[in-house]
Amino acid sequence: MKTLLLNPIAFSLGSIDVHWYGIILGTAALVGLLLAVQEGKRFGIKPDLFMDLLLLGVPSAIIGARIYYVAFKWDDYKGNLIDVFKIWNGGIAIYGAIIGAFICGFFYFRYKGYSFWRLVDICIPGMLVGQMIGRWGNFMNQEAYGGEVSESFLRNTLHLPSFIVDQMLVEGVYRHPAFLYESLWSLVGLVVLFVLRRQRFLRAGELTASYFIWYSIGRFFIEALRTDSLAFMGPSWFASFINALWSPMEVLFKQGYLDPAYGNIRISQVLALLLIVAAIAFIIVRRKTGLPKAYYHDPVVTSRPDRNGGSDAATAALEDSSSSKEDAGSKGKE
Repeated sequence: MKTLLLNPIAFSLGSIDVHWYGIILGTAALVGLLLAVQEGKRFGIKPDLFMDLLLLGVPSAIIGARIYYVAFKWDDYKGNLIDVFKIWNGGIAIYGAIIGAFICGFFYFRYKGYSFWRLVDICIPGMLVGQMIGRWGNFMNQEAYGGEVSESFLRNTLHLPSFIVDQMLVEGVYRHPAFLYESLWSLVGLVVLFVLRRQRFLRAGELTASYFIWYSIGRFFIEALRTDSLAFMGPSWFASFINALWSPMEVLFKQGYLDPAYGNIRISQVLALLLIVAAIAFIIVRRKTGLPKAYYHDPVVTSRPDRNGGSDAATAALEDSSSSKEDAGSKGKE
């Protein structure tokens, strides 16, 4: 029975197959870059800074995503190490990509002399839109789907177009389009971030924290629908606690099958909960201690303009402000 309706290979160049998965990930990175560049212009930051970040960040994210996935699936790869490099067949984890991208961004922004949180806040909507688009790569590979559902649920309840419904027929069984749920959740989250970053009360780092809260809430509930979750064997009380948190969703959906021999706790659900708590604590503690001195709308300046040539407008504004203060002081002395 042929279940893969859409060909995962877009075209071939001689003996090289170009996969839709790679094209979609490339498109996701490009759209994310455009969002960061557009927002960066408001702060006088040149596009070159974000373009260079993309060149470093995308490989870092892919490497992090692959390492994360392979680490938890090592038994499937240790007998054939060459498969570790075949990312076009799928098998990358978004949380690993986030870790890789953040590590790259930390050192890159530090090298350029920028505040890490100021620049991450500018880039974070681009990351979310990248995740939103990137999930369609899972769709093309017919992966990251959920548990069994009826065809009528997809066509008549969700009113999904035929090309999605047909692609969700996996091994003779229709599945939850978990990739679509997460993509739509990210789309709504993108709107939320756009609204938040226009608010005057927002301080440095808080847009990024909001991203983690929003994305992790959605990921916690969507992850339980999937049948390919990375998992581990944990204490039964913790598994029961996670299931209890998810239980309100049982009115609408059933959890995807998780092989008890493989694990009883989904790793992404645990990480989602930890990130939600950590992000909320991050905002509260920093506000209480007065750590976030800068607001989102404050000028973004670099301490090393010789290394990037960016932030011209912001640096010039800061210099003008300093000059004005010096002139005023000189006049006072006269």
